[in-house]
Amino acid sequence: MKRVFVLGLLASLALPGLAHADSVSVAVAANFTKVAEALAPLFTAETGHSVSYSFGATGQLYTQISQGAPFEVFLAADDERPTKAVAEGLAVEGTVFTYAVGALALYSTSLDLSDGKAVLAADGFAKLAIADPATAPYGRAAMEALDALDLAATVTPKLVTGENISQALQFIETGNAELGFVAASQVVGKAGVWLVPAELYQPIRQDAVLLKTGQDHPAAKAYLEFLKSDKALAVITAAGYAAP
Repeated sequence: MKRVFVLGLLASLALPGLAHADSVSVAVAANFTKVAEALAPLFTAETGHSVSYSFGATGQLYTQISQGAPFEVFLAADDERPTKAVAEGLAVEGTVFTYAVGALALYSTSLDLSDGKAVLAADGFAKLAIADPATAPYGRAAMEALDALDLAATVTPKLVTGENISQALQFIETGNAELGFVAASQVVGKAGVWLVPAELYQPIRQDAVLLKTGQDHPAAKAYLEFLKSDKALAVITAAGYAAP
């Protein structure tokens, strides 16, 4: 699991509240990696706090949270696990909100995907990458799309499964799979992309929640408030997500 620590020292030095600056630990769905990293310095400049990220599949992160991992904020790739966290006493009631709505894309570095449905139906490839449907919401969405296209049985033997959406993208970019399903936000501005019609899968509403470990931590609360700000939403939508 990738881990990034952002200090934001230079920005903090300019802020009068430096003595009260702190760091927040945030568990983040892998598809949101680039956006979260882009938001970190903006958050530090805005609040003086720094942020420590841990990236992974939503299901894997939830397992870690349920086993006592010291995360204070959870940014999931679905709207189920944050609600479940509240129900199971792991998160603070009333703090769940949708921070982004994701889109599914089919991506290849070698194939013409101007008609992605036709490429999938033609079955002219050896490997198709997806994230693990059991733990990654984008992997589940990929299987829903394949089912809707009546192609699941045909392509299942060709699936290469990554533990999260970042690994699925890596399989494609390293040539271990000719094509694969990824988050549209991961391939913004790239060629070889087919946006999967939204009617083929359930909406990917990505929810955030304040975990019980962060309920008395000002930096954790500040991060969630920042995520709702116009400044943060501008970064999120520019990265290929729909606004909540």
